[in-house]
Amino acid sequence: MVRAFDRIFRQLEALAIPTVAAVQGAALGGGCELALACDLVVASDAATFGQPEIKLGVIAPYACIRLPALIGPKKANELLLMGEVISAAEAAQLGLVNRIVPAAGFPAAVEQLVGQLSGLSRAALVLTKQAMRIAARPLDEALATVERLYLEDLMATADAHEGLAAFLEKRRPVWRDQ
Repeated sequence: MVRAFDRIFRQLEALAIPTVAAVQGAALGGGCELALACDLVVASDAATFGQPEIKLGVIAPYACIRLPALIGPKKANELLLMGEVISAAEAAQLGLVNRIVPAAGFPAAVEQLVGQLSGLSRAALVLTKQAMRIAARPLDEALATVERLYLEDLMATADAHEGLAAFLEKRRPVWRDQ
C-alpha cells in the first residue's frame, strides 16, 4: 500500500496542471496526505485534518516529508508525533487549506474554484507550476531557470501575447493555448 500511495503522490506532484482537493469530511491519514499533495485545498467548515497513524504504531511517510516544510516543524510534530486532528479553520490558519466554505454551499464553491482555474490560460498555469517547483534550487540557478522559462517558453505562447494585449486594450483575454 505504501508504494501505491507513493506512486500517487509522485503522479500528483508531477501533474503539469493545478490540482484541487475538495475536503468535505474527515481527511485523516492517507486522505490528509492526498490533500497535502494538491495545489489547492477547499474544505467545508465541518472538515477535519490529521495524521493519526502514530496511534496505530505506524507513520505517514508523505506527510513526514511535506508537513514540516508546509507548516513548520513544531506544528508538524504535534500532528505527526501525537496524532492530533485539527479543524478546517486551524488547517487554514496553518496554510494547509486555501478556502473554507459552509457545508451547504460546498459543491458550488468547489465548482466555482475549478471554473476560475478553467478560465485562466492553461499555458500560464503549467509554466507557473514549473517555475514554483524551481524554488528549491539555489537563488542564482532558480532565477536563471525561471527567466529562461519566462522568456523562452511562456513568451512563445499565444496566451502570453494575448494576455498582455488584452490588458493594454482593457478587454478580457481570449485564451488559445488550451
